[in-house]
Amino acid sequence: MEPVYRTLEVIAHGLVRAQGLDLRFSGLDNIPRAGGAVLAVNHTSYVDFLPVALGLYRAGRRTRFMIKSEVMDIAIMRFLVNHTKTVPVNRSAGSDAYRLAVEELRDGEIVAVYPESTISRSFELKEFKTGAARMAGESGVPIVPAIVWGAQRQWTKTDTGNRQMGRSRLPVAVSYGAPLHVGADEEPQSATARLHEEMTTLLHHVQDEYGPHPHGEFWVPARLGGSAPTPEQARGIEDAEAAAKAAAREQRAKGGQ
Repeated sequence: MEPVYRTLEVIAHGLVRAQGLDLRFSGLDNIPRAGGAVLAVNHTSYVDFLPVALGLYRAGRRTRFMIKSEVMDIAIMRFLVNHTKTVPVNRSAGSDAYRLAVEELRDGEIVAVYPESTISRSFELKEFKTGAARMAGESGVPIVPAIVWGAQRQWTKTDTGNRQMGRSRLPVAVSYGAPLHVGADEEPQSATARLHEEMTTLLHHVQDEYGPHPHGEFWVPARLGGSAPTPEQARGIEDAEAAAKAAAREQRAKGGQ
């Protein structure tokens, strides 16, 4: 029994009802009913973990997310992480988190990862890190691709003040693709490329099924007529942000001398 996790599930269902979200799940049969799996999820929102986890709940499974270790500085988050088998990731020392994730996969857990690492401002798939493929290959479990679409309408980096965390009744689609198996001798880069291709196809299918994408809306990709940055523009924004953060760190370091 996991009383903390169960309490979080009750809260999550209550939150979805309060918001009136129209959750639409597909591909639930692709979630293994037993045994470990890497769940690879696209990242467009600060809250896209919630519908993904509720889909796993419908399939009778629970997922262990890999999250930034910074949340451990917050007492309540530290408590939740320690009682839900969540895997905190310190980006400067990620090997410990990687080993823990592999152990959980071998123990039959589903571990959710965001191959893009950060939220995609363009809402297209960014370049993937190889961690998901490496973990799957080392632990001998499949990768289940998952696409969430619509959660960016609730809360994202580029919502231009249009955050909708109240009773929005927004549709949010979650689709789980067919499991991918990483060969024992397959290079992580090759498996990652296959995963990216499969998730791109799945993303486009989910978008086609989702419904209208109004022209000019902040949550709609430029490819579909929206005002979201193109992938190239998004990279420029991210590069500028990274440079600003590096400069701020350097300034703080000088001030501490």
